Amino acid sequence: LTGDRLRRLSWSLQDAGLPLVVASGLTEVALRRVRLATVAGLNLLHVAPPVRRGPQLALKSVLDRVGAALGLLVLAPLIALVAAAVLLDSPGPVLYRQTRVGRGGRTFTMWKFRSMVTDAERLRPALAAADEQDGPMFKMRRDPRVTRTGRTLRRTSLDELPQLFNVLRGQMSLVGPRPPLPDEVAEYDAAALRRLGVKPGMTGPWQVGGRSDLSWDESLALDLRYADNWSLTTDLDVLARTFRAVVDGRGAY
Repeated sequence: LTGDRLRRLSWSLQDAGLPLVVASGLTEVALRRVRLATVAGLNLLHVAPPVRRGPQLALKSVLDRVGAALGLLVLAPLIALVAAAVLLDSPGPVLYRQTRVGRGGRTFTMWKFRSMVTDAERLRPALAAADEQDGPMFKMRRDPRVTRTGRTLRRTSLDELPQLFNVLRGQMSLVGPRPPLPDEVAEYDAAALRRLGVKPGMTGPWQVGGRSDLSWDESLALDLRYADNWSLTTDLDVLARTFRAVVDGRGAY
């Protein structure tokens, strides 16, 4: 609508005693980033840029490291128990390392408890036809490469506990988008690359929103919304909801 037509519409509604509600179209922008400003007599919506630097980001980094250190101390007995279970269940190393892409496109080595057979990557091409995802990510509900202990670890997300070391080193955050593989990033378009504007997280909107049950487009939309609108209060909310998602176990495979 033009300004003149909108004004005339508002008059008609006012005469009828009805309010006028105008949709801005900014569906993926958090309300806290938007304020009304008046410039040269015009009412304008001012949208603040996403937080990419400054004291809030510095505080997030400090809280990440403190949280990771405390987590490693408190969960040390559980970590040792999981390591023993992995070692006894199938031959191979306890930990699995994989190259992932972090903030700004920088690669790093991410650690997890091994939940698959040792030659899982070699077997992946043979399973390509069973891929249940519609985007760059590979997901298979009943992946034959997953070990017996690995299924339990994945359902409870205990396989991700070693990522606390990645958080402690500043490569990951407690909360953030899912850390992608390099071959996934190679298929990203300009919109998907915005996921790399923040550090990847141990948990995030995909974890509490449905995990592997989400389509590629749904997962991307959640991660982009987080990357553009994150705040410390958002992180606290995601952490609280993560516990419920882990207990529920839905979408974990």
